[in-house]
Amino acid sequence: MQHTSREYRSESSPFAPHTEADVETMLDALDAESVEELFDVPASVQFDGSFGIDAASEQAVVQDVSKTLAQNDQVTEFLGRGRYNHYAPSLVDDLSLRSEFLTSYTQYQPEIAQGFLQALFEYQSILVELTGLGVANCSMYDAATALGEAALLADRVRETSGSQVLVSDLVRDERISVLENYLTGNDMTVETYPTANGGVTPSTLADHVTDETVMVYAENPTVVGTIQDELSTVGEVADEHDAAFCLGTDPVALSLLEEPAAVGADVVIGDASVLGLPAAYGMGLGVFACREDYLRQVPGRLVGASEDAADTRAYTLTLQTREQHIRRERATSNICTNQAWVALRTAIHVAWLGATGLVDLAEECVALPRELATDLDGIEGVTAPVHDRHHFREFLAETPRNADEVVAELETAGFAVHAVDDHRIQVCITDTNRSERAEFVSAVREVVA
Repeated sequence: MQHTSREYRSESSPFAPHTEADVETMLDALDAESVEELFDVPASVQFDGSFGIDAASEQAVVQDVSKTLAQNDQVTEFLGRGRYNHYAPSLVDDLSLRSEFLTSYTQYQPEIAQGFLQALFEYQSILVELTGLGVANCSMYDAATALGEAALLADRVRETSGSQVLVSDLVRDERISVLENYLTGNDMTVETYPTANGGVTPSTLADHVTDETVMVYAENPTVVGTIQDELSTVGEVADEHDAAFCLGTDPVALSLLEEPAAVGADVVIGDASVLGLPAAYGMGLGVFACREDYLRQVPGRLVGASEDAADTRAYTLTLQTREQHIRRERATSNICTNQAWVALRTAIHVAWLGATGLVDLAEECVALPRELATDLDGIEGVTAPVHDRHHFREFLAETPRNADEVVAELETAGFAVHAVDDHRIQVCITDTNRSERAEFVSAVREVVA
Protein backbone atom coordinates (compact mmCIF):
# COMPACT_ATOMS: atom_id res chain seq x y z
CA MET A 1 0.00 0.00 0.00
CA GLN A 2 1.29 3.47 -0.85
CA HIS A 3 2.19 5.71 2.09
CA THR A 4 1.22 9.35 2.11
CA SER A 5 3.98 11.89 2.60
CA ARG A 6 2.94 12.23 6.28
CA GLU A 7 3.21 8.45 6.80
CA TYR A 8 6.57 8.34 4.99
CA ARG A 9 8.01 10.96 7.31
CA SER A 10 6.71 9.54 10.55
CA GLU A 11 6.97 5.80 9.93
CA SER A 12 9.64 5.15 7.30
CA SER A 13 12.07 7.94 8.06
CA PRO A 14 11.59 9.17 11.63
CA PHE A 15 14.97 10.91 11.70
CA ALA A 16 14.63 12.86 8.43
CA PRO A 17 14.85 16.60 9.24
CA HIS A 18 11.83 17.52 7.09
CA THR A 19 8.51 18.86 8.27
CA GLU A 20 5.30 17.82 6.57
CA ALA A 21 5.28 21.19 4.83
CA ASP A 22 8.84 20.63 3.55
CA VAL A 23 7.89 17.30 2.05
CA GLU A 24 4.74 18.68 0.43
CA THR A 25 6.68 21.61 -1.06
CA MET A 26 9.28 19.29 -2.57
CA LEU A 27 6.63 16.95 -3.95
CA ASP A 28 4.79 19.89 -5.52
CA ALA A 29 8.01 21.09 -7.16
CA LEU A 30 8.55 17.62 -8.61
CA ASP A 31 4.87 17.19 -9.54
CA ALA A 32 4.75 13.94 -7.56
CA GLU A 33 1.90 12.58 -5.46
CA SER A 34 4.11 10.75 -2.94
CA VAL A 35 7.73 10.16 -1.99
CA GLU A 36 7.42 6.59 -3.27
CA GLU A 37 6.94 7.90 -6.81
CA LEU A 38 10.56 9.07 -6.72
CA PHE A 39 11.80 5.49 -6.43
CA ASP A 40 11.47 2.58 -8.82
CA VAL A 41 11.57 -0.42 -6.49
CA PRO A 42 10.02 -3.62 -7.92
CA ALA A 43 7.19 -4.96 -5.80
CA SER A 44 8.96 -8.32 -5.55
CA VAL A 45 11.79 -6.81 -3.50
CA GLN A 46 9.92 -4.17 -1.54
CA PHE A 47 10.13 -4.55 2.24
CA ASP A 48 6.77 -5.59 3.63
CA GLY A 49 7.62 -5.01 7.27
CA SER A 50 8.94 -8.49 8.03
CA PHE A 51 12.09 -10.38 7.08
CA GLY A 52 10.42 -13.73 7.59
CA ILE A 53 13.33 -15.01 9.68
CA ASP A 54 12.56 -16.75 12.93
CA ALA A 55 14.45 -15.55 16.00
CA ALA A 56 17.23 -17.86 17.18
CA SER A 57 20.15 -17.88 19.58
CA GLU A 58 23.65 -16.94 18.47
CA GLN A 59 24.76 -20.58 18.70
CA ALA A 60 21.88 -21.76 16.55
CA VAL A 61 22.51 -19.06 13.94
CA VAL A 62 26.21 -19.96 13.73
CA GLN A 63 25.37 -23.64 13.31
CA ASP A 64 22.75 -22.91 10.65
CA VAL A 65 25.02 -20.58 8.65
CA SER A 66 27.94 -23.00 8.90
CA LYS A 67 25.75 -25.81 7.61
CA THR A 68 24.63 -23.66 4.67
CA LEU A 69 28.18 -22.58 3.78
CA ALA A 70 29.34 -26.19 3.91
CA GLN A 71 27.13 -26.88 0.89
CA ASN A 72 29.35 -24.68 -1.31
CA ASP A 73 31.44 -26.50 -3.88
CA GLN A 74 35.16 -26.41 -3.17
CA VAL A 75 36.85 -25.56 -6.45
CA THR A 76 40.30 -24.27 -7.31
CA GLU A 77 39.93 -21.02 -9.18
CA PHE A 78 41.87 -20.32 -12.35
CA LEU A 79 39.76 -17.20 -12.79
CA GLY A 80 41.00 -13.72 -13.69
CA ARG A 81 39.59 -11.04 -15.98
CA GLY A 82 40.23 -8.18 -13.57
CA ARG A 83 40.20 -10.02 -10.23
CA TYR A 84 43.49 -11.56 -9.18
CA ASN A 85 44.65 -13.45 -6.14
CA HIS A 86 48.16 -13.14 -4.72
CA TYR A 87 49.31 -14.39 -1.35
CA ALA A 88 48.99 -11.66 1.27
CA PRO A 89 51.45 -12.25 4.15
CA SER A 90 50.12 -12.46 7.70
CA LEU A 91 51.94 -9.22 8.45
CA VAL A 92 49.27 -7.36 6.46
CA ASP A 93 46.52 -8.61 8.77
CA ASP A 94 48.60 -8.16 11.92
CA LEU A 95 49.28 -4.48 11.23
CA SER A 96 46.14 -3.35 9.41
CA LEU A 97 43.83 -4.88 12.02
CA ARG A 98 45.29 -2.78 14.80
CA SER A 99 42.57 -0.65 16.38
CA GLU A 100 44.44 2.55 15.53
CA PHE A 101 43.78 1.85 11.86
CA LEU A 102 40.39 0.15 12.04
CA THR A 103 38.80 3.00 13.99
CA SER A 104 40.25 5.78 11.83
CA TYR A 105 37.64 6.12 9.11
CA THR A 106 38.74 9.26 7.27
CA GLN A 107 41.52 11.55 8.36
CA TYR A 108 39.58 14.79 8.66
CA GLN A 109 41.69 15.89 11.64
CA PRO A 110 45.31 15.39 10.51
CA GLU A 111 46.80 16.34 13.85
CA ILE A 112 45.43 13.15 15.45
CA ALA A 113 45.85 10.78 12.49
CA GLN A 114 49.56 11.13 11.73
CA GLY A 115 50.23 7.39 11.53
CA PHE A 116 47.47 6.70 9.03
CA LEU A 117 48.31 9.80 7.00
CA GLN A 118 51.93 8.70 6.79
CA ALA A 119 50.84 5.27 5.53
CA LEU A 120 48.67 6.89 2.86
CA PHE A 121 51.53 9.21 1.90
CA GLU A 122 53.70 6.13 1.41
CA TYR A 123 50.96 4.54 -0.70
CA GLN A 124 50.85 7.62 -2.92
CA SER A 125 54.65 7.67 -3.13
CA ILE A 126 54.68 4.02 -4.26
CA LEU A 127 52.29 4.81 -7.11
CA VAL A 128 54.25 7.89 -8.15
CA GLU A 129 57.42 5.82 -8.34
CA LEU A 130 55.75 3.00 -10.27
CA THR A 131 53.94 5.23 -12.78
CA GLY A 132 56.54 7.99 -13.19
CA LEU A 133 53.71 10.53 -12.94
CA GLY A 134 53.85 13.44 -10.52
CA VAL A 135 50.66 12.95 -8.51
CA ALA A 136 48.73 10.00 -7.08
CA ASN A 137 45.73 10.33 -4.80
CA CYS A 138 45.15 8.21 -1.71
CA SER A 139 42.83 5.81 -3.55
CA MET A 140 39.49 5.51 -5.30
CA TYR A 141 36.65 3.01 -5.03
CA ASP A 142 37.89 0.73 -7.81
CA ALA A 143 39.32 0.75 -11.33
CA ALA A 144 35.95 1.39 -13.02
CA THR A 145 35.14 4.53 -11.05
CA ALA A 146 38.74 5.70 -11.45
CA LEU A 147 38.24 5.41 -15.22
CA GLY A 148 35.09 7.50 -14.99
CA GLU A 149 36.93 10.17 -13.00
CA ALA A 150 39.77 10.12 -15.55
CA ALA A 151 37.33 10.86 -18.38
CA LEU A 152 35.80 13.76 -16.46
CA LEU A 153 39.27 15.11 -15.70
CA ALA A 154 40.20 14.87 -19.38
CA ASP A 155 37.07 16.80 -20.31
CA ARG A 156 38.06 19.58 -17.89
CA VAL A 157 41.72 19.96 -18.81
CA ARG A 158 41.83 19.32 -22.57
CA GLU A 159 41.29 22.24 -24.95
CA THR A 160 39.36 20.15 -27.46
CA SER A 161 35.65 20.88 -27.67
CA GLY A 162 34.89 17.24 -28.45
CA SER A 163 32.95 14.76 -26.37
CA GLN A 164 34.20 11.33 -27.46
CA VAL A 165 35.92 8.89 -25.09
CA LEU A 166 37.60 6.02 -26.96
CA VAL A 167 38.18 2.68 -25.23
CA SER A 168 39.65 -0.56 -26.49
CA ASP A 169 37.23 -3.29 -27.56
CA LEU A 170 39.00 -5.55 -25.06
CA VAL A 171 37.76 -3.56 -22.05
CA ARG A 172 35.20 -5.43 -19.95
CA ASP A 173 31.56 -4.49 -20.50
CA GLU A 174 31.11 -3.88 -16.78
CA ARG A 175 33.86 -1.28 -16.75
CA ILE A 176 32.44 0.45 -19.82
CA SER A 177 29.02 0.49 -18.17
CA VAL A 178 30.37 2.35 -15.14
CA LEU A 179 32.20 4.78 -17.43
CA GLU A 180 29.00 5.50 -19.37
CA ASN A 181 27.13 6.01 -16.12
CA TYR A 182 29.75 8.52 -14.98
CA LEU A 183 29.43 10.49 -18.21
CA THR A 184 25.64 10.66 -18.15
CA GLY A 185 24.65 14.31 -18.12
CA ASN A 186 28.05 15.50 -19.36
CA ASP A 187 27.24 15.30 -23.08
CA MET A 188 30.06 12.78 -23.54
CA THR A 189 29.90 9.51 -25.44
CA VAL A 190 31.86 6.26 -25.16
CA GLU A 191 32.97 4.48 -28.31
CA THR A 192 35.29 1.54 -28.87
CA TYR A 193 38.18 1.05 -31.24
CA PRO A 194 39.19 -2.39 -32.57
CA THR A 195 42.28 -4.34 -31.54
CA ALA A 196 44.17 -7.11 -33.30
CA ASN A 197 45.94 -10.12 -31.81
CA GLY A 198 45.07 -8.98 -28.31
CA GLY A 199 46.54 -5.50 -28.61
CA VAL A 200 46.28 -1.98 -29.99
CA THR A 201 47.31 -1.37 -33.59
CA PRO A 202 48.39 2.30 -33.79
CA SER A 203 47.35 2.69 -37.44
CA THR A 204 43.85 1.39 -36.67
CA LEU A 205 43.60 3.60 -33.61
CA ALA A 206 44.66 6.62 -35.68
CA ASP A 207 41.66 6.03 -37.93
CA HIS A 208 39.32 6.38 -34.96
CA VAL A 209 40.87 9.29 -33.05
CA THR A 210 39.61 12.67 -34.23
CA ASP A 211 39.53 16.23 -32.94
CA GLU A 212 36.31 15.22 -31.17
CA THR A 213 38.20 12.73 -28.98
CA VAL A 214 38.67 13.81 -25.37
CA MET A 215 40.43 10.70 -24.05
CA VAL A 216 41.91 7.46 -25.36
CA TYR A 217 41.93 4.51 -22.95
CA ALA A 218 44.04 1.36 -23.24
CA GLU A 219 45.02 -1.36 -20.77
CA ASN A 220 48.35 -3.08 -20.21
CA PRO A 221 48.10 -5.92 -19.47
CA THR A 222 44.71 -6.36 -21.10
CA VAL A 223 41.75 -8.22 -19.67
CA VAL A 224 42.84 -11.29 -21.67
CA GLY A 225 46.34 -11.08 -20.21
CA THR A 226 48.17 -9.81 -23.28
CA ILE A 227 51.05 -7.38 -22.84
CA GLN A 228 50.86 -4.56 -25.33
CA ASP A 229 53.71 -2.91 -27.18
CA GLU A 230 53.70 0.34 -29.15
CA LEU A 231 51.96 2.16 -26.29
CA SER A 232 54.17 5.18 -26.88
CA THR A 233 52.62 5.44 -30.36
CA VAL A 234 49.19 5.37 -28.76
CA GLY A 235 50.26 8.33 -26.62
CA GLU A 236 51.48 10.16 -29.70
CA VAL A 237 48.23 9.56 -31.60
CA ALA A 238 46.21 10.89 -28.66
CA ASP A 239 48.46 13.92 -28.23
CA GLU A 240 48.22 14.84 -31.91
CA HIS A 241 44.51 15.43 -31.38
CA ASP A 242 44.93 17.02 -27.94
CA ALA A 243 43.25 14.01 -26.34
CA ALA A 244 44.34 12.63 -22.98
CA PHE A 245 45.92 9.18 -22.88
CA CYS A 246 44.69 7.05 -19.96
CA LEU A 247 46.37 3.73 -19.21
CA GLY A 248 44.83 0.95 -17.12
CA THR A 249 47.17 -1.37 -15.22
CA ASP A 250 48.03 -2.52 -11.67
CA PRO A 251 50.97 -2.18 -9.23
CA VAL A 252 52.40 -5.65 -9.83
CA ALA A 253 52.48 -5.18 -13.59
CA LEU A 254 53.87 -1.65 -13.20
CA SER A 255 56.95 -3.00 -11.45
CA LEU A 256 57.97 -4.85 -14.62
CA LEU A 257 56.38 -3.15 -17.62
CA GLU A 258 57.42 0.11 -19.25
CA GLU A 259 56.77 3.15 -17.10
CA PRO A 260 53.47 4.83 -18.08
CA ALA A 261 55.00 8.30 -18.05
CA ALA A 262 57.62 7.11 -20.57
CA VAL A 263 54.91 6.13 -23.10
CA GLY A 264 53.08 9.43 -22.76
CA ALA A 265 50.30 8.45 -20.36
CA ASP A 266 48.55 11.45 -18.84
CA VAL A 267 46.52 9.42 -16.35
CA VAL A 268 46.97 5.92 -14.94
CA ILE A 269 44.08 4.03 -13.38
CA GLY A 270 43.71 0.45 -12.20
CA ASP A 271 43.09 -1.74 -9.21
CA ALA A 272 45.69 -1.91 -6.44
CA SER A 273 43.84 -4.55 -4.42
CA VAL A 274 45.91 -7.19 -6.24
CA LEU A 275 48.22 -6.57 -3.26
CA GLY A 276 47.04 -6.67 0.34
CA LEU A 277 43.73 -8.43 -0.30
CA PRO A 278 42.59 -11.79 -1.65
CA ALA A 279 40.36 -11.71 -4.72
CA ALA A 280 37.18 -10.20 -3.27
CA TYR A 281 34.96 -10.23 -6.40
CA GLY A 282 33.24 -6.97 -5.59
CA MET A 283 35.62 -4.94 -3.45
CA GLY A 284 38.45 -3.06 -5.06
CA LEU A 285 40.97 -0.28 -4.56
CA GLY A 286 41.13 2.25 -7.34
CA VAL A 287 44.46 3.60 -8.54
CA PHE A 288 44.51 7.18 -9.79
CA ALA A 289 47.73 8.90 -10.82
CA CYS A 290 48.28 11.75 -13.26
CA ARG A 291 50.64 14.44 -14.46
CA GLU A 292 51.45 17.16 -11.95
CA ASP A 293 49.83 19.70 -14.29
CA TYR A 294 46.49 18.25 -13.23
CA LEU A 295 47.13 18.55 -9.50
CA ARG A 296 44.05 20.62 -8.73
CA GLN A 297 41.85 18.45 -10.89
CA VAL A 298 42.55 15.20 -9.03
CA PRO A 299 39.40 13.67 -7.49
CA GLY A 300 39.28 12.69 -3.84
CA ARG A 301 42.11 13.61 -1.50
CA LEU A 302 45.86 14.03 -1.48
CA VAL A 303 48.05 13.52 1.56
CA GLY A 304 51.08 15.79 1.74
CA ALA A 305 54.17 16.18 3.96
CA SER A 306 54.83 19.41 5.81
CA GLU A 307 56.30 20.61 9.12
CA ASP A 308 54.61 21.49 12.37
CA ALA A 309 55.34 24.45 14.67
CA ALA A 310 58.33 22.57 16.09
CA ASP A 311 59.78 22.00 12.59
CA THR A 312 58.96 18.30 12.87
CA ARG A 313 57.84 16.43 9.76
CA ALA A 314 54.05 16.21 9.75
CA TYR A 315 51.36 14.95 7.37
CA THR A 316 48.20 16.66 6.30
CA LEU A 317 45.38 16.47 3.78
CA THR A 318 46.90 18.79 1.22
CA LEU A 319 44.04 18.77 -1.24
CA GLN A 320 40.37 17.87 -0.93
CA THR A 321 38.35 18.45 -4.07
CA ARG A 322 34.96 17.03 -3.20
CA GLU A 323 31.90 19.15 -2.65
CA GLN A 324 31.71 18.50 1.10
CA HIS A 325 34.98 20.36 1.66
CA ILE A 326 34.86 23.28 -0.75
CA ARG A 327 32.28 25.37 -2.54
CA ARG A 328 30.17 22.97 -4.55
CA GLU A 329 30.70 24.74 -7.87
CA ARG A 330 34.46 24.23 -7.50
CA ALA A 331 34.28 20.50 -6.72
CA THR A 332 35.85 18.17 -9.27
CA SER A 333 34.26 15.00 -7.95
CA ASN A 334 31.37 13.81 -5.83
CA ILE A 335 33.31 10.83 -4.46
CA CYS A 336 32.18 10.54 -0.86
CA THR A 337 34.94 8.41 0.64
CA ASN A 338 38.01 6.50 -0.33
CA GLN A 339 39.45 3.07 0.36
CA ALA A 340 41.95 4.28 2.97
CA TRP A 341 42.13 1.06 4.96
CA VAL A 342 42.51 -1.05 1.82
CA ALA A 343 45.20 1.33 0.56
CA LEU A 344 46.95 0.82 3.89
CA ARG A 345 46.96 -2.93 3.30
CA THR A 346 48.39 -2.47 -0.19
CA ALA A 347 51.13 -0.19 1.14
CA ILE A 348 52.03 -2.75 3.82
CA HIS A 349 52.18 -5.57 1.26
CA VAL A 350 54.38 -3.55 -1.12
CA ALA A 351 56.71 -2.59 1.72
CA TRP A 352 56.92 -6.24 2.79
CA LEU A 353 57.82 -7.33 -0.74
CA GLY A 354 60.28 -4.52 -1.33
CA ALA A 355 61.43 -3.48 -4.80
CA THR A 356 63.12 -6.81 -5.53
CA GLY A 357 60.23 -8.90 -4.24
CA LEU A 358 57.69 -6.93 -6.26
CA VAL A 359 59.67 -7.46 -9.48
CA ASP A 360 60.11 -11.16 -8.64
CA LEU A 361 56.34 -11.50 -8.26
CA ALA A 362 55.76 -9.72 -11.58
CA GLU A 363 58.27 -11.95 -13.39
CA GLU A 364 56.46 -14.96 -11.97
CA CYS A 365 53.24 -13.56 -13.43
CA VAL A 366 54.87 -13.78 -16.86
CA ALA A 367 56.56 -17.16 -16.42
CA LEU A 368 53.60 -19.06 -14.92
CA PRO A 369 51.09 -18.44 -17.74
CA ARG A 370 53.76 -19.17 -20.34
CA GLU A 371 54.51 -22.53 -18.74
CA LEU A 372 50.84 -23.43 -18.25
CA ALA A 373 50.00 -22.42 -21.83
CA THR A 374 52.80 -24.69 -23.06
CA ASP A 375 51.32 -27.57 -21.05
CA LEU A 376 47.83 -26.98 -22.44
CA ASP A 377 49.09 -26.52 -25.98
CA GLY A 378 50.50 -30.03 -25.76
CA ILE A 379 46.98 -31.45 -25.43
CA GLU A 380 45.57 -32.63 -28.74
CA GLY A 381 43.09 -30.13 -30.13
CA VAL A 382 43.99 -27.33 -27.71
CA THR A 383 45.73 -24.14 -28.83
CA ALA A 384 47.32 -22.02 -26.12
CA PRO A 385 47.85 -19.17 -25.97
CA VAL A 386 45.54 -17.87 -28.68
CA HIS A 387 47.42 -14.57 -28.99
CA ASP A 388 51.02 -14.47 -30.14
CA ARG A 389 52.17 -12.16 -27.34
CA HIS A 390 53.70 -12.24 -23.90
CA HIS A 391 51.05 -12.69 -21.22
CA PHE A 392 50.61 -11.55 -17.65
CA ARG A 393 48.81 -13.90 -15.25
CA GLU A 394 46.27 -15.14 -17.82
CA PHE A 395 45.69 -16.15 -21.41
CA LEU A 396 43.07 -17.53 -23.79
CA ALA A 397 43.06 -21.17 -24.91
CA GLU A 398 41.04 -22.58 -27.79
CA THR A 399 39.39 -25.95 -27.30
CA PRO A 400 37.83 -28.34 -29.84
CA ARG A 401 34.72 -28.70 -27.66
CA ASN A 402 32.14 -26.08 -26.75
CA ALA A 403 33.65 -23.76 -24.13
CA ASP A 404 30.58 -23.77 -21.87
CA GLU A 405 30.65 -27.56 -21.77
CA VAL A 406 34.37 -27.53 -21.00
CA VAL A 407 33.86 -25.04 -18.17
CA ALA A 408 31.01 -27.07 -16.69
CA GLU A 409 32.96 -30.33 -16.74
CA LEU A 410 36.07 -28.67 -15.32
CA GLU A 411 33.94 -27.32 -12.48
CA THR A 412 32.75 -30.87 -11.77
CA ALA A 413 36.41 -31.88 -11.69
CA GLY A 414 37.12 -29.12 -9.15
CA PHE A 415 38.43 -26.26 -11.29
CA ALA A 416 36.87 -22.92 -12.28
CA VAL A 417 37.76 -21.05 -15.50
CA HIS A 418 36.02 -18.50 -17.72
CA ALA A 419 34.24 -19.29 -20.99
CA VAL A 420 34.94 -16.40 -23.36
CA ASP A 421 33.18 -17.52 -26.54
CA ASP A 422 32.07 -20.74 -28.22
CA HIS A 423 35.49 -22.41 -28.22
CA ARG A 424 37.71 -20.25 -26.02
CA ILE A 425 38.35 -20.42 -22.30
CA GLN A 426 40.41 -18.02 -20.22
CA VAL A 427 42.86 -19.33 -17.66
CA CYS A 428 44.60 -17.34 -14.90
CA ILE A 429 47.50 -18.63 -12.81
CA THR A 430 49.33 -16.91 -9.95
CA ASP A 431 51.36 -17.85 -6.92
CA THR A 432 48.18 -18.95 -5.10
CA ASN A 433 47.04 -21.70 -7.49
CA ARG A 434 50.30 -22.76 -9.16
CA SER A 435 50.51 -25.85 -6.95
CA GLU A 436 47.39 -27.19 -8.72
CA ARG A 437 48.83 -26.73 -12.20
CA ALA A 438 49.54 -30.41 -12.95
CA GLU A 439 46.11 -31.53 -11.73
CA PHE A 440 44.44 -28.79 -13.77
CA VAL A 441 46.24 -29.81 -16.96
CA SER A 442 45.21 -33.42 -16.38
CA ALA A 443 41.60 -32.34 -15.91
CA VAL A 444 41.64 -30.35 -19.14
CA ARG A 445 43.11 -33.34 -20.98
CA GLU A 446 40.29 -35.55 -19.72
CA VAL A 447 37.59 -33.01 -20.54
CA VAL A 448 38.63 -32.24 -24.12
CA ALA A 449 39.47 -35.85 -25.01
